[in-house]
Formats: sequence, structure tokens, C-alpha cells
Amino acid sequence: MSRFATINLLEIDDSVGDRAPGITGRFGRKHLDSRDLGVSLFSYAANLRSPMAHIHKEQEEAYVVAAGSGRVLLDDEVLELRQWDVVRVAPEVVRAFEAGPDGLDIVAVGGPKPEGGDGVMGTAAWPEAD
Repeated sequence: MSRFATINLLEIDDSVGDRAPGITGRFGRKHLDSRDLGVSLFSYAANLRSPMAHIHKEQEEAYVVAAGSGRVLLDDEVLELRQWDVVRVAPEVVRAFEAGPDGLDIVAVGGPKPEGGDGVMGTAAWPEAD
């Protein structure tokens, strides 16, 4: 592992592709040659509500709203997000995002990735009143 590394998240290929139309995900961990730190960029098209959610078995994450606005579903609670908000999420909390009218760009930061990963995908259960 090198002593330091630099990347531009916008220059990393989208890893989401057709699996989630309107969402791009650029994962920086391997490009940073990092053992303990993951940094990724997720971009959501305007007014897109993610139908998918996820949890982790071990990994705590923090999300920084770099551009736009929107909402985050955390278990059964929905919180408003605006630029430069930071949300820390414990591993077992179900999370999903919804972009506002200008879209939503989020930088996700995570700790060490367990062997084989620990993310578990599921369906986002957005409250009916929303």
C-alpha cells in the first residue's frame, strides 16, 4: 500500500449502471489503495426516490451532501437533507435516499470493508404519507 493517493471521484467509472436507473455510483476505495477507508460518490437524478435500501453487518458510514438536496430514510424515519449536511449511520440502520428537484450528490465514507463485503440490499419501505 502506498503512503498516499489522490483520485477524482468524477473520473471513476460508474459501477451502478443499469441496475438502478437515475443513480450513479463511483467507488474510490481500490483507486485510493486503501485498506481501511472507502470513499464513494453517489448521484441521484432530480426527484428520484430509491426503491432500494441497504444495511451493513459491521460497517458504519457517514454521508455528506455535496450538491442538491433531498431526503434520507433511516429505518422508519425520514429526514430532510441540504447541501453540506452530514449523516452518520450505524451498520444495522436501513438507509435509502431521495433526491430533491435539483438532484442529490452524496459522498459516502465508510471504514474497513470486511472480507467479501457486508452490505445487505433490500427494498426501501418509504412511509405511505410521503
